[in-house]
Amino acid sequence: FRILASGILKTKRYLAWKFAYMWDGEYDRWLLRETGVTIGVPELKGHFFIGRTKEGYSMVKVMNGHSPWTMERQMAIDVIPILADGIKYFAYLPKSRIFWNVGYYNDILSEGQGFSTYEWQWVARVGWMPINRKEDKEIFHIAANLRYGKPNDGKITLKSRPESNPTPQIINTGAFSADHSSHTGLEIYYAKKRFMIGSEVMLHHFYSGTSENHRFFGGDVVLSYFLTNGSRPYNTVGSIFGFVPVSKSVFKGGLGEWEAVLRFSTLDLDDRSIKGGKFWRI
Repeated sequence: FRILASGILKTKRYLAWKFAYMWDGEYDRWLLRETGVTIGVPELKGHFFIGRTKEGYSMVKVMNGHSPWTMERQMAIDVIPILADGIKYFAYLPKSRIFWNVGYYNDILSEGQGFSTYEWQWVARVGWMPINRKEDKEIFHIAANLRYGKPNDGKITLKSRPESNPTPQIINTGAFSADHSSHTGLEIYYAKKRFMIGSEVMLHHFYSGTSENHRFFGGDVVLSYFLTNGSRPYNTVGSIFGFVPVSKSVFKGGLGEWEAVLRFSTLDLDDRSIKGGKFWRI
């Protein structure tokens, strides 16, 4: 159960707020979800967000959880926490079509919550759009993701469900020593009207001064084609795809929008003495 609210203040400078409160049935408690304030900074061609939000690593991780193709995120980005408390600066330059976001987060307010597995982390996402033709609904998007952080208490556990929320966590490393970690990712997408092809790959490094260092790898490739006239809109404010607009709802006698998707994804959590398991899915 979720309570959601948001709004824009009538001020000269852009000021928006959002609030999200969720009942977690698994742990029988209320949790604060994405909540904070967005401040427009046209002097810097972008916005600042202060509060609890998505870190800004990976397009699909930034997108709303129900808006991506297949409605589940790929396994390789389960290594990245779903939320974090901090400040994020994101911007887009229309002429050069360059975009970025940079953020710093810590666990001062979120310590003890399930998503808060790091004491602090720095995150950056930088990209370029060689093609952005709104009139033709044609997008070509390339970006790199960088992340550096310190796990809580010098330990971390990596685990993932196979992109389906009710299933068990089939791959799981168990807790292992990690003083700090670095993460690199590459994302590339091309979309034109009904068609889209894309891929994201991730490399996760964990370092320890008293134990082994570890490296884990994963990623996905996706093909999408709308059987109706639908297409997935692109938002340059966050440099992400959004919900598919429905031209005529089934509740009004229409067909809605139908999408055919072929997707391959994988995550390997085996490295040296750690046998967390491997999983791939089509």
